[in-house]
Amino acid sequence: MDNQIFTGKLVRLAAQDPEKDATTIAGWDKDTEYTRLLEVDPVTPPQLKNKRERLERMPNPHFYPFGVRTLTDDILIGFCVLMRVNHVHGDAFVGIGMGDPAYRGKGYGTDAMNLILRFAFQELNLHRVSLDAVATNARAVRSYEKCGFVLEGQTRGTEFRSGIRDNIVSMGITRREWEGMKVEG
Repeated sequence: MDNQIFTGKLVRLAAQDPEKDATTIAGWDKDTEYTRLLEVDPVTPPQLKNKRERLERMPNPHFYPFGVRTLTDDILIGFCVLMRVNHVHGDAFVGIGMGDPAYRGKGYGTDAMNLILRFAFQELNLHRVSLDAVATNARAVRSYEKCGFVLEGQTRGTEFRSGIRDNIVSMGITRREWEGMKVEG
């Protein structure tokens, strides 16, 4: 068993601290590219109070949020979360976002995704993990494929941003597929 389940090659997953992290997370929302890739709701100005309240919510057995922090200098650069965890059927959805643009496209998100998959399969004993992504977010889709996710379908014309209609891709990975990749954190 790996004693460093939350530590990867570039990042570590950490509990989120409402006092320290809310300001950073609210700052990420100023980046409309980031916000539009994460939210289905219209982009609105960031509200620190809402971020802090979300971080302070009581733990939920169907929701496992983590901050993504760099190993080198312990900077909060993003988040990942397992949500809608169904312990009976062994499945969940995953969400991830690299809020700090300086760390996008450099392997930090892929490393974080590998860690949350290790948590999902080794600690929570899940059978599968799913996600949805905007089809034109090629950087994210490539990252998910590197982690072993397989394209399972596409919903046409679901997203509408800046006058452009886009598809949503659905991807998934099973425990057997993940184990077959021999992913090392």
